[in-house]
Amino acid sequence: MRDFLPADKARRERVLAVIRERYRAHGFDEIETPVMEDYDRLHAGLGGDNEKLSFNVLRRGLDADAIHAAADDPAALTDLGLRYDLTVPLARFYATHRADLPTVFRAIQAAPVWRAERPQKGRYRQFVQCDIDIIGDASARAEAELVIATLDALDALGLQGGMVRINDRRALDAMLDGFGFAPAERPGVLITIDKLDKIGPDGVAAELRERGASAAAVDAFDAFLRSWTPRDELSYGEQQIRAALPDGIPDEIVAHLVAVGATVAAARPGGGAPLEFDPFLVRGMGYYTGTIFELAHPSVPYSLAGGGRYDGMIGRFLGREVPAVGFSIGFERIIDLVAAHEADAAPAVVLVHDRDVPLDELLVLKAAFVAEGSRVRLEQRTKNVKALLERAAADGYSSFATVVAGTQRERLELKRLR
Repeated sequence: MRDFLPADKARRERVLAVIRERYRAHGFDEIETPVMEDYDRLHAGLGGDNEKLSFNVLRRGLDADAIHAAADDPAALTDLGLRYDLTVPLARFYATHRADLPTVFRAIQAAPVWRAERPQKGRYRQFVQCDIDIIGDASARAEAELVIATLDALDALGLQGGMVRINDRRALDAMLDGFGFAPAERPGVLITIDKLDKIGPDGVAAELRERGASAAAVDAFDAFLRSWTPRDELSYGEQQIRAALPDGIPDEIVAHLVAVGATVAAARPGGGAPLEFDPFLVRGMGYYTGTIFELAHPSVPYSLAGGGRYDGMIGRFLGREVPAVGFSIGFERIIDLVAAHEADAAPAVVLVHDRDVPLDELLVLKAAFVAEGSRVRLEQRTKNVKALLERAAADGYSSFATVVAGTQRERLELKRLR
């Protein structure tokens, strides 16, 4: 968990403002949910490994004896927890407020979440997620809208060139079924498949055997892996999708994937769709039920956004199935990639004044700059003016002016700080 100095905070808010503005332009509406949810909801088996990283909140009123007696039962000790993502709270939000929401609801959430991670570069215990979700639309249009809006947001931040890898968890399940993996084996098998980029086909086959997976199934999967060749160029269409999958994948799954690509291509400028079908994309969240996707960028080796369809989650709270799909930008991953453009910020002026300048004159000058749309800081002149101006520049100020008694606004000479 981190502190942010003024310049860092201002930069983060400018980036968030761009993301929010682009999402709103695509018809999404922002909501807000509490930072805590019920323990049972956060630990309902929907969050995968993230449930193990949840910060739980001790029940009120427990004395030492009660805590000791319930030491082996977390549910007896806690009744709330800090949210570890924004999807579980959204499902609860929709189940609670569905009567006040449109039939197809497009939501924006940009807020902090908490996980008890082991802190390291790029991993924090408190971090911001930027999510868009569509609830109530089972068609490929929903996935396409999410992809288009997310690519638009990244483009607006100067991160053009992103590519979206797409798969479908149903296709993965059908693939594993065809190879002969038993249902009980599949969670562990998927964990291993998710390492394909890191350990290669040989490593995947070896780890599956170490896990004790069915030998015949591992042999069949290993043979398929060796016959599959990753492509260097982007390709996404029915022919490419079918060629990347073994026989027997249901036609409706392929048709849905094709429709997503066709819709994105039609909506993107020039008809280009930066999509690639990846039959081994897994994504670890346990609640995904269909299409899954990740956004990669050539400047970094990790994904910048990810998401998928989770049609079964809201039904856990509502008692009936409601289609839902979401895409989440990893805000902490993109913030360092976004160039700090001076034009993104309002004009910022430092007025360096002598000690004897009357307060009313200073405030009149400040009010004049503020009325023009500038951000203004008053600084009394020090012996080391250079250090004062360097500090102001580090805080995001772009110009300064020297003020002496009797100075009028029109006579001030503004000079650049950076």
